[in-house]
Amino acid sequence: VVTSGKEVIVTIELEQSVVQGKEVTIVAEREKNKTNNEMTTVSARSFTVEETSRYAGSLNDPSRMAANYAGVSSTSDARNDIIIRGNSPLGVLWRLNGMEIPNPNHFGSLGTTGGPVSILNNNLLDKSDFLTGAFPAEYGNALAGVFDLQMRSGNNEKHEFLGQIGFNGFELGAEGPLGKKGGASYLINYRYSTLGVFKALGINFGTGTAVPEYQDLSFKVDVPTKKLGKFALYGIGGKSYVEVLDRENDTTQTNLYDGERRQDGYFGNNMGVVGLQHTYFFNSTTYSKLNLSLSTAGEKYKIDSISVSDNSPIPYYRNNSNQQKYTADYSWNKKFSSKDYLKIGFTVNRYEYTYRDSGFEYDHWEQYSNFKKGSNLYQGFVQLQHKFSDKFSFTAGVHAQEFDLNKTFAVEPRIGLRWEMNNGSSVSAGAGMHSQLQPMFAYLVQTLHPDGSYAETNRTLGMTKSNQFVLAYDKSFGKDMRLKIEGYYQDLYDVPVETRATWYSILNEGADFGIGRVDSLQNTGTGKNYGFEVTVEKFYSHGYYYLFTGSLYESKYKGSDQKERNTAFNGNFTVNALAGKEWKIRGKNVIAINFKTTYAGGKRYLPIDLAESKVYQETRYDEAHAYEKRRKDYFRTDIKIGYTVNRKKSTHEFSIDLDNVFNTKNIWQEHFDSKSGNTITEYQIGFFPIPQYRITF
Repeated sequence: VVTSGKEVIVTIELEQSVVQGKEVTIVAEREKNKTNNEMTTVSARSFTVEETSRYAGSLNDPSRMAANYAGVSSTSDARNDIIIRGNSPLGVLWRLNGMEIPNPNHFGSLGTTGGPVSILNNNLLDKSDFLTGAFPAEYGNALAGVFDLQMRSGNNEKHEFLGQIGFNGFELGAEGPLGKKGGASYLINYRYSTLGVFKALGINFGTGTAVPEYQDLSFKVDVPTKKLGKFALYGIGGKSYVEVLDRENDTTQTNLYDGERRQDGYFGNNMGVVGLQHTYFFNSTTYSKLNLSLSTAGEKYKIDSISVSDNSPIPYYRNNSNQQKYTADYSWNKKFSSKDYLKIGFTVNRYEYTYRDSGFEYDHWEQYSNFKKGSNLYQGFVQLQHKFSDKFSFTAGVHAQEFDLNKTFAVEPRIGLRWEMNNGSSVSAGAGMHSQLQPMFAYLVQTLHPDGSYAETNRTLGMTKSNQFVLAYDKSFGKDMRLKIEGYYQDLYDVPVETRATWYSILNEGADFGIGRVDSLQNTGTGKNYGFEVTVEKFYSHGYYYLFTGSLYESKYKGSDQKERNTAFNGNFTVNALAGKEWKIRGKNVIAINFKTTYAGGKRYLPIDLAESKVYQETRYDEAHAYEKRRKDYFRTDIKIGYTVNRKKSTHEFSIDLDNVFNTKNIWQEHFDSKSGNTITEYQIGFFPIPQYRITF
């Protein structure tokens, strides 16, 4: 997309061809169905900044954009957690410039992977990869999928600026060259929340009287040298805070931050990553990458119960926890020929964590965790790709990791095949073993003994493991259309469940504002996910695009009671339909209309035990019937209308997202109301208009 306000830079990477003749033909058109990582064979696709900004309802958020892809579902308006093939969102690995990063979302709790607002800024992202299963050996410590994000480089020839206001905040950005020669550049962007402004305008964005406050900063500095290679310094960071005061709530409005009634909550979160990357070319066929990074994530929560008699606060829960991670990552890449490509790498992660939380239990104040220590995670991999010809390739590799807190270890072989036929069709397959650590604080949950002593009963937990198998068929129609069909099976084992016979499994954690604090866990649970996916896509060209995706799937698990149940994420089906069209006006301006509709199986839930809730005057659940039923199916339609004005030295973009245009009442949650003695149903956000203005110059 070429505009007048910003210089367009296109980087085209060429892939070696296996040829025996002397003639080489270079075709300028890139294959849009190819990923950055050429080692991937199945269940992967690339996405661009244009997609995150073009798709209706995506709100410039990579997570919400990815929810449109086959095999991915999200039925929450409040959060951007993505559920891949029935897996918990906890199974998703986030990487930025090749480095693992903590939850990149505002109001994202430790150990989770989603949140209401993304810290990632799509204005700074380059073409990136999204993988949904059977990924190559270089990706470790993940079960469900991988966001392999890349930050783009700033313009190294001229200074450019950006201003934007929309759902994600007031935004200012700048980029340009550093120095007159050498090709060095900078890129920086800052955002501050706008929800307070929306609130003042009378727009209900689903948080009741609470006004979330957040801000974030992203930057990248590139310094290429003639002899020492290329250096890149990059970082992202954000902090967020919200007060959810029950006494101020309007009970006629839905509040997506609500939990139990009669509580005041004060919630603060922060995350940050800074990294230094060095790329060095030994020769035309060999290069290495060294990444050093520091990341941090923290949360500070305070919850008070409200006295029925005088509305005074009574301490109920306290949490002040944080985690730092120091990472060194090195990879060596060698192309022996156009047929053979070898990649070897290792990663050392040093975790420093402080977990302190406590709460009121029945008749006493109990300390849940009080721990300050460090541990290491070591990872290494080797993977080889061999091309028998341009049409047939084979990829094999092994990933290994060890967690020294409890000396757990895993070796994971992986394999991939791809055969491209002459008629534009291709068949690919992938299989492998994958392992993932538990959320870090789960290892340190304490059990209170009758004598007043504490024990870390989860300290010896091993990794959750899985075997994954994928078979795919891909058919290209011309240069910009394709049909893709995938089938998969995932077998999960060594899943943490309780030592006593219960329904609980950690496979059901992850799609909420926190993770359950469960002690006395052991790796004896199992699970399985299997399904079938279809994608029909026309990539953007000639002024329009469309995307249809459908998924049918099952997601099951067994807790320590050995009864097979649906997981919390077994929605059974998801269907997405997206389309967009752009028209040129007066030769230089553009009008765009984008449409999206989603129809998906409702979320599984724990039914409320009304009789027991009345006795204890709080929500109690009927765990014997956990996840047997789904809520009403989720349906939502979004429309985005945009107008772009290209002037001589600037570009102005006006748009409005009309989310949930039919004002569909999708269920959010149910809870017991002690005042009425009945169960109350709360609904997700209704019709929600989101205006946005963007200027580049």
